[in-house]
Amino acid sequence: MLKIVEYADDFVGLTAHDTLTLGYDDRKRGRFKSVTDSGEEVGLFLDRGKVLQQGQALKTECGKIIVIISKPEVVTTAMCEDWLVFSKCCYHLGNRHVPIQVGDRWLRFKPDHVLEEMVQLHGMKTEQEELPFDPESGAYKGGHHHHD
Repeated sequence: MLKIVEYADDFVGLTAHDTLTLGYDDRKRGRFKSVTDSGEEVGLFLDRGKVLQQGQALKTECGKIIVIISKPEVVTTAMCEDWLVFSKCCYHLGNRHVPIQVGDRWLRFKPDHVLEEMVQLHGMKTEQEELPFDPESGAYKGGHHHHD
């Protein structure tokens, strides 16, 4: 079994040896076993608290590079034409600490009938789709923040 032990932040010029396709819930975990897309068993031993992102490169103990692919999963996509409606819905979902993926007047989140009804009441149209879910990683991407 390959052991994935670090993030390959400087991926430029490196060749990917394999890919690992994971849903959002697995990409939130730091320690688990899985199987790469070519069928090789891997164990992830990474810092907890970071969400693996689409295209992110990871390095194994033996130096192999594994690239993360976001697995398509059922999500709710909410969309509208009105920037004020869009902004209000972003605010209300953010206020509930809901992971959301943000696009040009569309939002994507895990299916939840209460949240779907809330954005619909504000004027957004919703539909459930099967797509990769890559929510915003948060205000403090580095895992810490500074107060000046």
